[in-house]
This record gives sequence, structure tokens and C-alpha cells, in this order.
Amino acid sequence: MIVDCAHYRDGRRQHEGAMPLEQAAARCAQGGFVWLGMFEPGPAELARVRECFGLHELAVEDARAFHLRPKAEQYEDGTELIILRTARYDDEREEVDTGEISIFLAEHFVITVRQGIASELSGARSRLERRPELLRAGSVSTLWAILDQVVDGYAPVVAELERDIEQIEATVFSGAVAPTERIYSLRREATDFYRAVHPLLAVVTRRLQPGKAPAGLLPYFRDVHDHLLLVNEEVAAQRDLLATVLEANIAVISVEQNKINLRQSATMERLTILASVFLPLSFVVGFFGQNFDWLVTHISSFTAFLVLTVGGLLLPCVLLYVWLRRRRSHPAPPVPEVRDAHPRAGAR
Repeated sequence: MIVDCAHYRDGRRQHEGAMPLEQAAARCAQGGFVWLGMFEPGPAELARVRECFGLHELAVEDARAFHLRPKAEQYEDGTELIILRTARYDDEREEVDTGEISIFLAEHFVITVRQGIASELSGARSRLERRPELLRAGSVSTLWAILDQVVDGYAPVVAELERDIEQIEATVFSGAVAPTERIYSLRREATDFYRAVHPLLAVVTRRLQPGKAPAGLLPYFRDVHDHLLLVNEEVAAQRDLLATVLEANIAVISVEQNKINLRQSATMERLTILASVFLPLSFVVGFFGQNFDWLVTHISSFTAFLVLTVGGLLLPCVLLYVWLRRRRSHPAPPVPEVRDAHPRAGAR
């Protein structure tokens, strides 16, 4: 739908409220420029805008699709298509929402097509309308206002991602295991954010070239470029830090798994010793539980019963004690270290 449509001339808005599309196209020939703002328009609306303003069909197709990277293209009729990626941090879901803004920039009109909830431009329009000295520079001033708002919107996203990364980092380097899915989710968000920020540097740098912007707007574009460069460096550092945190978390998981294996081994050793202690008792019970004639007729006194019982208990215990002493005095030989038979490439 069309959000707002205004005609600007001599640094001022020439009317109150939005104007019809056909009237806006006619105003382009009266000097100044027209700024048409649209939010998620349908194919019919885009086709109507294309007919009124004479846009290239490929440019309209690009504005309809969702891109992963910002870009800028120049068409033969002098219209320039600039695609930006916007970002906003959702506190409830702790995720980064992205949007897209397609800008058709010409001498006498600017058409912005917004996609996604993170692409609000009313603040940029209001801010620019309060700066008549910048509006007099022409339609390029709207590009500065949009870039300035988009880049300023990156800073809170960087801060919130930094906070999430610090929480994960504190968990991992304290020796506890952090949720691996959360680390992967943060790394994916940082990577998508980097894809939105890094290519935009080329778009802004191109605007700083001679003849691409009025002299009065160059300091403002340089300011946007400086802020964008800082955000790009911070996002790149966050990606590298998340890779380190992920490796450290995997190492912590390995250590915890080794601790569990050692506890299980110790438990199994205690159970084995306990079973070995009860083995003679099982032998005695099984021995005297046999209903053999010799066993019944030869145990005729309490002394014979005591000798067989105590002997049946002591003999296995003594053998078990001797075996354990020999095992402790002769430990198993260490496992030899396996070395690479071939030296590493480049080693001397």
C-alpha cells in the first residue's frame, strides 16, 4: 500500500497529506522531486507505479523480491535502484528481525518500497522535512536520510547481540556447558547481519565519489560511512568471537563427557569388587546346597562343617587379595604415543 506521497520544492513540502499517484507523477515536471513511500505493495500496485513513473521492468522485479545483500544498480534512463537491508532486535524472542528497502532514485522522484516490519521510514521523512537546507539539495537528500536511519538502527542490534554473546561467553568460560543450539542461532544471526552491513559499505562509498552527491551532502554521507564502518568491524568481531565460543563449548562438553566416563568407570570398579566379595558366599551356599550323598554322609560333625565353610570362604578371599596386590605392584605399561611418521610440511 502507499504510505505517503509528497512533492518537495525549494526545501519545503508543497501540500499537506498524501496525493494521488497520477498527480504525483505530474508534479515531477513542476520542479523539485516527489517522494513516494510504499509498504509491501502487490504486483498490481507496482505495475501501476511503473506505468506512472516509467520504471524499468527489471528494477520493479528486484523491488518485489527479497535479497540477501544490499546492492546498487544504474539503469539507462538515469534511474538508480538501491537496495538496503534493515535490522531490528526483538527483546521478547531475543532474535534479530530483518527487512528490506528498495529505493528508486531519479532526479525528480524517489520511490521507496519497504518489505518487512523492520523498515519503518516515517522518522527519516520527518527528520528530513525539518532540514530544508538538505531538502534543497534534491532527491539525493532522501537517500542520506534513509541511510542515516538504517545505519543508526544497526547500533542497538550490535549492542543486544554483544549482550547475548557475553552471557554465552561467561557461561562457557566458567566451565559450564552452554546450549549449543543457542550459539549456532547467534552465529547465524551475526552472519545474516554481516551480510546486511558489509555490502552496504560499497553502496555508501560509491556515493562519496565525485559527482555522485551534491557537495553540501558529502559530509553527511561521510558521517554515515564512518558509522557503518564501525558497525561492520564490530559485527565481524562478533562472528569471530562466536566461532571461538563454539569451539570452547565443544571442549567443555568433551571434558564433561570424560568426567562422566571416569565416574562410570569408578562405579563399575566398585561394583566388580563388591561382586568379587560376594562370590565366595555364593560358592559356599551353592556347595552346601548340593544334595550329593558324599556331601551328606561326610559332614557328620560341627567341626567338619566349620572347616569346609570357613575354608570355602577364606580360600577365595586370600586368592582375591593376592591378585589385587600383584595388580597394584605391577601396573599396566603406558600406551606408547603415536607419532606421525612423516614430518609436517614446512618443518625443518
